[in-house]
Amino acid sequence: MTLVKTKQLPQRSHLEFSPVSGWSIGVIAIALLIATPLIAVVAGAFGNLGDDTASDIWTHLATTVLPSYIANSLGLMVGVGIGVLVLGVSTAWLVTMCTFPGWQLFEWASLLPLASPAYLLAYTYTDFLEYFGPVQTTLRTLFGWQSATDYWFPDVRSLGGAIVLFSLVLYPYVYMLARVAFQEQSLCTLEASRSLGCTPWRSFFTVALPLARPAIAAGTALALMETLNDFGTVEYFSVPTFTTGIYRTWLGMGERLAATQLASVLLLFIAVLIALERFSRRQARYYQAVGNQPCFSRFHLTGLRAIAALLTCALPITLGLLLPG
Repeated sequence: MTLVKTKQLPQRSHLEFSPVSGWSIGVIAIALLIATPLIAVVAGAFGNLGDDTASDIWTHLATTVLPSYIANSLGLMVGVGIGVLVLGVSTAWLVTMCTFPGWQLFEWASLLPLASPAYLLAYTYTDFLEYFGPVQTTLRTLFGWQSATDYWFPDVRSLGGAIVLFSLVLYPYVYMLARVAFQEQSLCTLEASRSLGCTPWRSFFTVALPLARPAIAAGTALALMETLNDFGTVEYFSVPTFTTGIYRTWLGMGERLAATQLASVLLLFIAVLIALERFSRRQARYYQAVGNQPCFSRFHLTGLRAIAALLTCALPITLGLLLPG
Protein backbone atom coordinates (compact mmCIF):
# COMPACT_ATOMS: atom_id res chain seq x y z
CA MET A 1 0.00 0.00 0.00
CA THR A 2 1.38 3.36 -1.01
CA LEU A 3 0.94 6.33 1.28
CA VAL A 4 0.46 9.68 -0.36
CA LYS A 5 1.53 12.66 1.64
CA THR A 6 -0.78 15.59 1.21
CA LYS A 7 0.06 19.15 2.02
CA GLN A 8 -2.25 20.65 4.58
CA LEU A 9 -3.50 24.10 3.63
CA PRO A 10 -3.27 26.74 6.30
CA GLN A 11 -6.60 27.50 7.92
CA ARG A 12 -7.81 31.06 7.73
CA SER A 13 -8.76 32.69 10.94
CA HIS A 14 -12.38 33.77 11.29
CA LEU A 15 -11.13 37.12 12.55
CA GLU A 16 -9.50 38.03 9.26
CA PHE A 17 -11.19 40.82 7.34
CA SER A 18 -11.23 41.35 3.63
CA PRO A 19 -9.25 44.38 2.52
CA VAL A 20 -11.20 47.62 2.26
CA SER A 21 -11.14 49.09 -1.21
CA GLY A 22 -10.53 52.71 -1.99
CA TRP A 23 -14.11 53.08 -3.23
CA SER A 24 -15.46 51.91 0.14
CA ILE A 25 -13.28 54.40 1.98
CA GLY A 26 -14.43 57.17 -0.33
CA VAL A 27 -18.12 56.29 0.13
CA ILE A 28 -17.72 56.16 3.92
CA ALA A 29 -15.94 59.52 3.92
CA ILE A 30 -18.68 61.13 1.80
CA ALA A 31 -21.40 59.63 4.01
CA LEU A 32 -19.72 60.97 7.15
CA LEU A 33 -19.34 64.38 5.55
CA ILE A 34 -23.02 64.49 4.63
CA ALA A 35 -24.04 63.25 8.09
CA THR A 36 -21.88 65.81 9.93
CA PRO A 37 -24.68 68.42 10.32
CA LEU A 38 -27.06 65.77 11.62
CA ILE A 39 -24.49 64.46 14.09
CA ALA A 40 -23.76 68.01 15.23
CA VAL A 41 -27.46 68.73 15.81
CA VAL A 42 -28.04 65.55 17.81
CA ALA A 43 -24.83 65.97 19.81
CA GLY A 44 -25.61 69.61 20.56
CA ALA A 45 -29.17 68.79 21.64
CA PHE A 46 -28.19 66.10 24.11
CA GLY A 47 -24.79 67.37 25.13
CA ASN A 48 -26.01 69.63 27.97
CA LEU A 49 -29.01 67.77 29.32
CA GLY A 50 -27.93 68.49 32.88
CA ASP A 51 -27.97 72.26 32.40
CA ASP A 52 -30.78 73.71 34.54
CA THR A 53 -31.11 76.82 32.37
CA ALA A 54 -31.49 74.75 29.22
CA SER A 55 -34.04 72.53 30.97
CA ASP A 56 -36.09 75.56 32.03
CA ILE A 57 -36.11 76.96 28.50
CA TRP A 58 -37.12 73.62 27.00
CA THR A 59 -39.90 73.27 29.59
CA HIS A 60 -41.13 76.75 28.69
CA LEU A 61 -41.16 75.89 24.98
CA ALA A 62 -42.89 72.55 25.60
CA THR A 63 -45.70 74.16 27.58
CA THR A 64 -46.27 77.17 25.30
CA VAL A 65 -45.37 76.92 21.61
CA LEU A 66 -44.31 73.30 21.04
CA PRO A 67 -47.90 71.95 20.72
CA SER A 68 -48.65 74.49 17.97
CA TYR A 69 -45.39 73.58 16.19
CA ILE A 70 -46.32 69.91 16.24
CA ALA A 71 -49.95 70.47 15.20
CA ASN A 72 -49.11 72.78 12.30
CA SER A 73 -46.25 70.58 11.07
CA LEU A 74 -48.48 67.50 11.15
CA GLY A 75 -51.26 69.43 9.40
CA LEU A 76 -48.86 70.50 6.67
CA MET A 77 -47.60 66.95 6.21
CA VAL A 78 -51.07 65.46 5.91
CA GLY A 79 -52.44 68.19 3.65
CA VAL A 80 -49.42 68.44 1.36
CA GLY A 81 -49.12 64.66 1.22
CA ILE A 82 -52.69 64.34 -0.05
CA GLY A 83 -52.25 67.26 -2.44
CA VAL A 84 -49.05 66.05 -4.11
CA LEU A 85 -50.41 62.51 -4.35
CA VAL A 86 -53.59 63.60 -6.13
CA LEU A 87 -51.88 66.04 -8.49
CA GLY A 88 -48.73 64.03 -9.16
CA VAL A 89 -50.29 60.60 -9.70
CA SER A 90 -53.24 61.83 -11.77
CA THR A 91 -51.12 63.90 -14.14
CA ALA A 92 -48.50 61.15 -14.46
CA TRP A 93 -51.13 58.55 -15.37
CA LEU A 94 -52.84 60.80 -17.89
CA VAL A 95 -49.72 61.80 -19.83
CA THR A 96 -48.31 58.25 -19.75
CA MET A 97 -51.34 56.12 -20.55
CA CYS A 98 -53.73 58.44 -22.37
CA THR A 99 -53.84 60.59 -25.48
CA PHE A 100 -55.66 63.92 -25.44
CA PRO A 101 -54.95 67.37 -26.88
CA GLY A 102 -51.59 68.63 -25.60
CA TRP A 103 -50.49 65.49 -23.74
CA GLN A 104 -47.01 65.63 -25.30
CA LEU A 105 -46.61 69.22 -24.04
CA PHE A 106 -47.66 68.29 -20.53
CA GLU A 107 -45.09 65.49 -20.39
CA TRP A 108 -42.33 68.01 -19.74
CA ALA A 109 -44.35 71.09 -18.73
CA SER A 110 -45.62 69.34 -15.58
CA LEU A 111 -42.09 69.52 -14.16
CA LEU A 112 -41.84 73.31 -14.43
CA PRO A 113 -43.69 74.30 -11.20
CA LEU A 114 -40.79 72.76 -9.28
CA ALA A 115 -38.68 75.76 -10.39
CA SER A 116 -41.07 78.22 -8.74
CA PRO A 117 -40.21 78.86 -5.06
CA ALA A 118 -43.14 78.51 -2.69
CA TYR A 119 -42.46 81.81 -0.93
CA LEU A 120 -42.73 83.70 -4.24
CA LEU A 121 -46.15 82.16 -4.78
CA ALA A 122 -47.03 83.21 -1.23
CA TYR A 123 -46.21 86.85 -1.95
CA THR A 124 -47.99 86.80 -5.30
CA TYR A 125 -51.22 85.15 -4.16
CA THR A 126 -51.40 87.27 -1.02
CA ASP A 127 -51.32 90.47 -3.12
CA PHE A 128 -53.76 88.93 -5.59
CA LEU A 129 -56.32 87.61 -3.10
CA GLU A 130 -56.09 90.02 -0.16
CA TYR A 131 -58.87 92.47 0.76
CA PHE A 132 -57.51 95.27 -1.41
CA GLY A 133 -56.37 92.90 -4.16
CA PRO A 134 -57.94 92.73 -7.61
CA VAL A 135 -60.09 89.66 -6.89
CA GLN A 136 -61.92 90.95 -3.83
CA THR A 137 -62.10 94.49 -5.20
CA THR A 138 -63.81 93.18 -8.34
CA LEU A 139 -66.24 91.08 -6.30
CA ARG A 140 -67.22 94.07 -4.15
CA THR A 141 -67.76 96.19 -7.27
CA LEU A 142 -69.90 93.54 -9.00
CA PHE A 143 -72.12 92.62 -6.06
CA GLY A 144 -72.19 95.95 -4.23
CA TRP A 145 -70.56 94.71 -1.05
CA GLN A 146 -69.30 97.46 1.22
CA SER A 147 -67.01 95.68 3.70
CA ALA A 148 -65.61 92.30 4.67
CA THR A 149 -68.64 91.69 6.91
CA ASP A 150 -70.89 91.51 3.84
CA TYR A 151 -69.26 88.37 2.43
CA TRP A 152 -66.87 85.55 3.25
CA PHE A 153 -63.58 85.03 1.46
CA PRO A 154 -60.94 82.42 2.37
CA ASP A 155 -57.79 83.74 4.01
CA VAL A 156 -54.80 82.81 1.89
CA ARG A 157 -52.40 83.50 4.76
CA SER A 158 -53.40 80.42 6.71
CA LEU A 159 -52.51 76.76 7.12
CA GLY A 160 -54.87 75.84 4.27
CA GLY A 161 -53.29 78.41 1.99
CA ALA A 162 -49.82 77.07 2.76
CA ILE A 163 -50.98 73.51 1.99
CA VAL A 164 -52.35 74.56 -1.40
CA LEU A 165 -49.19 76.46 -2.38
CA PHE A 166 -46.85 73.68 -1.29
CA SER A 167 -48.94 71.13 -3.22
CA LEU A 168 -48.78 73.24 -6.40
CA VAL A 169 -44.99 73.63 -6.16
CA LEU A 170 -43.95 70.17 -4.94
CA TYR A 171 -46.24 67.79 -6.85
CA PRO A 172 -43.63 67.38 -9.67
CA TYR A 173 -41.61 65.19 -7.27
CA VAL A 174 -44.42 62.63 -7.31
CA TYR A 175 -45.22 63.23 -10.98
CA MET A 176 -41.65 62.58 -12.11
CA LEU A 177 -41.17 59.29 -10.23
CA ALA A 178 -44.71 58.03 -10.85
CA ARG A 179 -44.44 58.65 -14.58
CA VAL A 180 -41.22 56.64 -14.79
CA ALA A 181 -42.84 53.84 -12.79
CA PHE A 182 -45.87 53.75 -15.08
CA GLN A 183 -43.63 53.68 -18.17
CA GLU A 184 -41.61 50.73 -16.85
CA GLN A 185 -44.57 48.57 -15.91
CA SER A 186 -44.97 45.28 -17.70
CA LEU A 187 -47.15 45.43 -20.78
CA CYS A 188 -48.35 41.86 -20.17
CA THR A 189 -49.71 42.73 -16.73
CA LEU A 190 -51.72 45.69 -17.94
CA GLU A 191 -52.96 43.89 -21.03
CA ALA A 192 -54.01 40.93 -18.88
CA SER A 193 -56.10 43.19 -16.68
CA ARG A 194 -57.79 44.67 -19.74
CA SER A 195 -58.43 41.22 -21.25
CA LEU A 196 -60.10 40.16 -17.99
CA GLY A 197 -62.61 42.98 -18.39
CA CYS A 198 -61.05 45.65 -16.19
CA THR A 199 -61.99 49.18 -17.07
CA PRO A 200 -59.22 51.80 -17.30
CA TRP A 201 -60.08 53.04 -13.80
CA ARG A 202 -60.01 49.53 -12.33
CA SER A 203 -56.73 48.69 -14.07
CA PHE A 204 -55.28 51.85 -12.60
CA PHE A 205 -56.33 51.18 -9.00
CA THR A 206 -55.76 47.40 -8.92
CA VAL A 207 -52.66 46.98 -11.13
CA ALA A 208 -50.79 50.14 -12.08
CA LEU A 209 -51.05 52.02 -8.79
CA PRO A 210 -49.85 49.16 -6.52
CA LEU A 211 -46.90 48.48 -8.83
CA ALA A 212 -45.91 52.15 -8.81
CA ARG A 213 -46.28 52.46 -5.05
CA PRO A 214 -42.54 52.52 -4.13
CA ALA A 215 -41.84 55.35 -6.57
CA ILE A 216 -44.91 57.30 -5.45
CA ALA A 217 -43.94 56.90 -1.79
CA ALA A 218 -40.42 58.14 -2.51
CA GLY A 219 -41.71 61.22 -4.33
CA THR A 220 -44.17 61.98 -1.54
CA ALA A 221 -41.42 61.65 1.07
CA LEU A 222 -39.25 64.14 -0.84
CA ALA A 223 -42.14 66.60 -1.05
CA LEU A 224 -42.87 66.31 2.69
CA MET A 225 -39.22 66.83 3.58
CA GLU A 226 -39.19 69.99 1.47
CA THR A 227 -42.36 71.11 3.25
CA LEU A 228 -40.92 70.62 6.73
CA ASN A 229 -37.73 72.38 5.64
CA ASP A 230 -39.45 75.50 4.27
CA PHE A 231 -39.16 78.74 6.21
CA GLY A 232 -40.17 81.65 3.96
CA THR A 233 -43.73 80.55 3.17
CA VAL A 234 -44.81 79.55 6.68
CA GLU A 235 -43.15 82.63 8.16
CA TYR A 236 -44.95 84.95 5.73
CA PHE A 237 -48.27 83.16 6.34
CA SER A 238 -47.75 83.33 10.13
CA VAL A 239 -48.04 79.56 10.49
CA PRO A 240 -45.75 78.50 13.37
CA THR A 241 -43.84 75.33 12.51
CA PHE A 242 -40.55 73.82 13.62
CA THR A 243 -38.55 75.85 11.11
CA THR A 244 -39.96 79.17 12.30
CA GLY A 245 -39.58 78.03 15.90
CA ILE A 246 -35.91 77.17 15.41
CA TYR A 247 -35.27 80.56 13.82
CA ARG A 248 -37.06 82.52 16.54
CA THR A 249 -35.53 80.53 19.39
CA TRP A 250 -32.00 80.90 18.11
CA LEU A 251 -31.94 84.45 16.71
CA GLY A 252 -34.84 85.97 18.64
CA MET A 253 -34.23 84.49 22.08
CA GLY A 254 -30.52 83.80 21.65
CA GLU A 255 -30.92 80.21 22.85
CA ARG A 256 -28.85 78.03 20.58
CA LEU A 257 -29.28 74.88 22.67
CA ALA A 258 -33.07 75.11 22.71
CA ALA A 259 -33.07 75.71 18.94
CA THR A 260 -30.90 72.63 18.50
CA GLN A 261 -33.34 70.58 20.56
CA LEU A 262 -36.19 71.75 18.36
CA ALA A 263 -34.15 70.76 15.30
CA SER A 264 -33.70 67.31 16.83
CA VAL A 265 -37.47 66.94 17.15
CA LEU A 266 -37.78 67.94 13.49
CA LEU A 267 -35.25 65.23 12.58
CA LEU A 268 -37.39 62.80 14.55
CA PHE A 269 -40.35 63.72 12.33
CA ILE A 270 -38.29 62.85 9.25
CA ALA A 271 -37.11 59.57 10.78
CA VAL A 272 -40.67 58.57 11.65
CA LEU A 273 -41.81 59.44 8.12
CA ILE A 274 -39.17 57.17 6.58
CA ALA A 275 -39.81 54.40 9.11
CA LEU A 276 -43.56 54.43 8.43
CA GLU A 277 -42.98 54.11 4.69
CA ARG A 278 -40.65 51.17 5.17
CA PHE A 279 -42.96 49.52 7.69
CA SER A 280 -45.92 49.82 5.34
CA ARG A 281 -44.02 47.78 2.74
CA ARG A 282 -42.69 45.17 5.21
CA GLN A 283 -42.20 41.93 3.22
CA ALA A 284 -43.67 43.24 -0.02
CA ARG A 285 -41.56 42.89 -3.16
CA TYR A 286 -42.04 44.74 -6.44
CA TYR A 287 -40.78 43.48 -9.78
CA GLN A 288 -40.72 45.14 -13.18
CA ALA A 289 -40.10 43.55 -16.53
CA VAL A 290 -36.83 44.43 -18.24
CA GLY A 291 -35.79 44.40 -21.85
CA ASN A 292 -37.56 45.58 -24.96
CA GLN A 293 -41.32 45.61 -24.74
CA PRO A 294 -43.94 46.56 -27.29
CA CYS A 295 -45.52 49.96 -26.80
CA PHE A 296 -48.63 50.03 -24.68
CA SER A 297 -51.79 51.02 -26.49
CA ARG A 298 -52.80 54.31 -24.93
CA PHE A 299 -56.36 55.13 -23.98
CA HIS A 300 -57.67 57.60 -26.54
CA LEU A 301 -59.75 60.25 -24.77
CA THR A 302 -62.32 62.30 -26.63
CA GLY A 303 -65.10 64.71 -25.79
CA LEU A 304 -65.63 65.55 -22.13
CA ARG A 305 -62.98 63.08 -21.02
CA ALA A 306 -60.36 64.81 -23.13
CA ILE A 307 -61.41 68.21 -21.75
CA ALA A 308 -61.25 66.87 -18.18
CA ALA A 309 -57.77 65.42 -18.77
CA LEU A 310 -56.60 68.66 -20.35
CA LEU A 311 -57.85 70.72 -17.39
CA THR A 312 -56.37 68.28 -14.87
CA CYS A 313 -52.90 68.70 -16.36
CA ALA A 314 -53.16 72.42 -17.17
CA LEU A 315 -54.64 73.68 -13.89
CA PRO A 316 -51.65 72.97 -11.58
CA ILE A 317 -49.23 74.41 -14.14
CA THR A 318 -51.36 77.53 -14.52
CA LEU A 319 -51.76 78.08 -10.78
CA GLY A 320 -48.25 77.05 -9.81
CA LEU A 321 -46.24 78.75 -12.58
CA LEU A 322 -48.07 80.82 -15.18
CA LEU A 323 -50.46 82.85 -13.05
CA PRO A 324 -47.83 83.93 -10.45
CA GLY A 325 -45.43 84.77 -13.26
